[in-house]
Amino acid sequence: MPRFTFSGVLTRVLFGSRTVESIGSEVERLDRRRAFVVCSTPQQREGELLRDILGNSCIDVYSGAVLHTPTRVTKDALHALSGAAADCIVSIGGGSAIGLGKALALRAEMPQICVPTTYAGSEMTPILGQTEDGEKITLTAPAILPKVVVYDVELTKSLPTRLSAASGLNAIAHAAEALYAQNGNPIISLFAQEGIAALVRSLPRIMLDPTDDQSRSDALYGAWLCGVCLGSVGMALHHKLCHVVGGSFDLSHAETHAILLPHALAYNLEATPSALEALRTATGSNDPVRKVYDLSRALDLPASLGELGFGEESIERATKLAMKNSYWNPRPFDHSSIREILRAACDGRPPNSIQVGNYRI
Repeated sequence: MPRFTFSGVLTRVLFGSRTVESIGSEVERLDRRRAFVVCSTPQQREGELLRDILGNSCIDVYSGAVLHTPTRVTKDALHALSGAAADCIVSIGGGSAIGLGKALALRAEMPQICVPTTYAGSEMTPILGQTEDGEKITLTAPAILPKVVVYDVELTKSLPTRLSAASGLNAIAHAAEALYAQNGNPIISLFAQEGIAALVRSLPRIMLDPTDDQSRSDALYGAWLCGVCLGSVGMALHHKLCHVVGGSFDLSHAETHAILLPHALAYNLEATPSALEALRTATGSNDPVRKVYDLSRALDLPASLGELGFGEESIERATKLAMKNSYWNPRPFDHSSIREILRAACDGRPPNSIQVGNYRI
């Protein structure tokens, strides 16, 4: 076995049903007394649920979280946070709420407790993606990593099936890129395979019965493991493209991941046979790239970036943005290869077949 480094997961995790009822105890465990609850407008009901559970420990509910964490929204929330004299942040919802909570935790130097209601996985990472002046930038710092994550299966049962599907494909993307990460290791690869397998088997069942306990539990479990992958090792081309396309063109984050993933995998897996084998195991398919593409179709997700509003005229600008800063990828790329990946995703055509040695799948 090759030499590797593994840093243990530092976030405390509560997983199960009705775990949100323990949120007050988790605030006390951090020796905090005044919680500032963060959510988005569509999930204000969940924010109010936390207010009810926390009682006097909740001093305000801020429901202004939006997609891609614009810095203007963070400034507004920071003003509300300061005025409330809070000493901790509790975010509930998907990536928008958790992202804003991270931005506040970093700037105000306060601990954050997350209650995820989607499968985004950002709650397990020390990474903050935020947008300013039309571009999305990424920050990484220990203070960004939430102190506690409360996974409550019951809170995911009301998640619409389309959002469940897109969020689940987003989670799979985290684990898939972890399999060929520059600083990857065997432990994270095990997490990645287990997380992908849990989501591949559970997402189709959720489409049939969104309230099924086992399916929702499997999906949330898989999302947690995929989130650990995202927070533990570096990502590559796929995540860079999603940040550029989603952040700079204001597209749906999860659906952008779902559309781009098979095309990015088709490009990278030719250079990473070990990741290809791991994905075959995780997906139960000899052709995992086509499996991911077909899974997205079966889940009734958009097939093309064009359906999200990203047209042919945007490809060149997105390509230049993707090439703007250097970053590691297992397979070298250039302006032409980036443009071709984006064009294929824009059109929604199936990904190319993969050539590994003398074996084409």
